[in-house]
Amino acid sequence: MKISVTYAPAQRLADEWLLDLPEGSTVQLALELSGVQAAFSDIPELLARGDLCLGIWGRGCSADHVLSDQDRVEIYRPLRVDPKVARRERFRGQGVKRAGLFAKKRAGGKAGY
Repeated sequence: MKISVTYAPAQRLADEWLLDLPEGSTVQLALELSGVQAAFSDIPELLARGDLCLGIWGRGCSADHVLSDQDRVEIYRPLRVDPKVARRERFRGQGVKRAGLFAKKRAGGKAGY
């Protein structure tokens, strides 16, 4: 079965390894055979500490998850900023009258409607 392993060590930079694994292979085996741990020597330590998460096509999984054909194993970095906090900060910087729903106002209407 064909599997790909993807890791983005930094923003706008992604590496992908394509593998041909036997049926019944796990995520852990895919990580070991892909060479991602050799390319980025800090991955095993970060996974052991729980700083990195694993997923398949955007859904979280564990290292002992059994893979299916055409799965893409993804290694996720931790977020630097909570997305909710980042959105609030952007909104605060833009101001109430110039951002999003509040940018367009009908004559006689309230902002955002």
